[in-house]
Amino acid sequence: SDAICNFVICNDSSLRSQPIIFNPDFFVEKLRHEKPEVFTELVVSNITRLIDLPGAELAQLMGEEDPKLPGANSTASGFFRSLMSLKRKEKGVVFGSPLTEEGIAQVSQLIEYLHKNLRAEGLFRVPGNSIRQQILKDALNSGTDIDLDSGEFHSNDVATLLKMFLGELPEPLLTHKHFHAHLKIADLTLFDEKGNKTSTPDKERQIEALQLLFLILPAPNRSLLKLLLDLLYQTAKKQDKNKMSAHNLALMFAPHILWPRNVTANDLQENITKLNNGVTFMIKHSQKLFKAPAYIRECARLHYLGSRAHTSKDDLDLLTSPGSKDLQPLKSQKRSRLDTCHQEQTQQRTEEALRELFRHVHNMPDSAKKKKLIRQFNKHPAALTPGSDVPTSPAPRRTRSRSFSGLIKRKVLGTPVILERKSRDATPEPERVSKENVHLLQKCGSPAHMSQVKLKSLEGRKEESCRRMRAHLLSKDSSSL
Repeated sequence: SDAICNFVICNDSSLRSQPIIFNPDFFVEKLRHEKPEVFTELVVSNITRLIDLPGAELAQLMGEEDPKLPGANSTASGFFRSLMSLKRKEKGVVFGSPLTEEGIAQVSQLIEYLHKNLRAEGLFRVPGNSIRQQILKDALNSGTDIDLDSGEFHSNDVATLLKMFLGELPEPLLTHKHFHAHLKIADLTLFDEKGNKTSTPDKERQIEALQLLFLILPAPNRSLLKLLLDLLYQTAKKQDKNKMSAHNLALMFAPHILWPRNVTANDLQENITKLNNGVTFMIKHSQKLFKAPAYIRECARLHYLGSRAHTSKDDLDLLTSPGSKDLQPLKSQKRSRLDTCHQEQTQQRTEEALRELFRHVHNMPDSAKKKKLIRQFNKHPAALTPGSDVPTSPAPRRTRSRSFSGLIKRKVLGTPVILERKSRDATPEPERVSKENVHLLQKCGSPAHMSQVKLKSLEGRKEESCRRMRAHLLSKDSSSL
């Protein structure tokens, strides 16, 4: 796919020198907009391959059930929820309203300004002036033009207003239905050589899981999240000036973009550290999280190239031509690639899990349970375990029984009898004839000729023995006379 757009025909000479911009996620975005159900099924199936989501949590991720969040059943949370809904009715177009492209366009002015003022010490932590913030907030709600570079507002005013905008959204930027998935991603850790789970985070799998999870975010949420994480990434790069590391920034933004709305620290309990560390990880790896995994790109590309619709009569005429039968296997192969793409990825993960399980069983102390598990592994030789890679020695060939008469024939007649029998059954291929047989064939001709020579020699020996016996008897008779 990277070879697409290598050649461009352009009549405008002013544009020929411009670089070609190719989006590697073109087919991914095309599949998302044109066939959202197919796209969601493809992404979610890979998410469940990485993290364990029970039926209820998977239904919440798919939007089939309402999210069950911490503290959702308490009376206090119900009171706060109703109070916040009343406040949102009094809000303007941007603040307190569901996220829209119009709201992102207004807030992007704040993000653009902060990119130019990242050196302010305590950025996002030191509050700004409340009066200036209210003036700026009213201007954004009314949609009037704002000149942030005029010097009327301080960078702390703009940073505090950005956090305020995120905190007043009806739900966090990462949405309520993704909450449990983020908790599971934080638990992805490496395994040691014995197959035991360690406390070391598995960064590669966490990045892959976040890439997939961000793909199924609503489009406005994903757009604003990309702008926000890029701003926080650039802010952390200048922490020597602003004293705001990625962890400090995560403490400021995790309650606004990840924590469920209207919950307290007591509701989250031990999950607070996990959520804050998750946002820290997003900030540090923000430059990788908004790229679709390579296998998702390939599946989306094959989905379109393998099921291209016929758009002209010439295509239909081509199908009725004599050579159209040759094209059918090619099309079926392209369609099968999309089906096998996900199966190969699932099979690979399954094989890795089997290997880890086998290593764990192998390292268990000797016991009846260990022997039982090993017997279960041996019942399935097709399962890929570390022991299956070792080639097994071939079973010894069963030797044929030889009769006593056959031994006499081989002693008397030698190998020509065997060669004669083989020549009657089937003529051997030239490349399978051994050097000894070639030598015999060159010396005596054919195997049949060799057997005839032997038979003649035997007949001659019999006649000679008979002649000698007659001569001996005659000599005895003559002496007696």
